[in-house]
Amino acid sequence: MSQVQKLYEGKAKILYPTDNPEILLSHFKDDATAFNAQKRGQISGKGEINCAIASRLFQLLEAEGIPTHFIERTAPNQMLVKRVKILPLEVVVRNIAAGSLCQQTG
Repeated sequence: MSQVQKLYEGKAKILYPTDNPEILLSHFKDDATAFNAQKRGQISGKGEINCAIASRLFQLLEAEGIPTHFIERTAPNQMLVKRVKILPLEVVVRNIAAGSLCQQTG
């Protein structure tokens, strides 16, 4: 599989093409941002943890009959995924009120 040309790079991952045009390699990064990307840094192992969590969530969804783009985890911080149209949706989950939520609600 080729990792030469980046198809997409976001805050958390990079998508690379593979030999199959319908399959992409998703590489999870160790990058971390805070305060709307005003602070940036690296957390060693973050990509591996995020990949493990995402892989497990996709497996749980598929076990319940909910299709996903997940194919398989190929490395600690990489997985193969089906090429799909990306919906511009971001979900943030926190255990406490933080950041912009505190600003919006006082």
